[in-house]
Amino acid sequence: MANKYGPTRADLTFRLWFSVAGLALLVFVLVYRGIPTTPGGWEAVLIGALFFGGSFAWVLRKLLRKDYSDAE
Repeated sequence: MANKYGPTRADLTFRLWFSVAGLALLVFVLVYRGIPTTPGGWEAVLIGALFFGGSFAWVLRKLLRKDYSDAE
């Protein structure tokens, strides 16, 4: 069922690639700088992973279910 007022497919596609880029940068930083040893480092990594991972999962679910606005 299409959502009349939700984001368009193009919006969701942009959000998907933005989330992928964020997760890739997070992995790059972990490889380049190493695993954090301080609580603040873990906090930054976990918040980033939750934000980009959650966004990726939400957008992928909406795209697979075709739950987006047809209004372009």
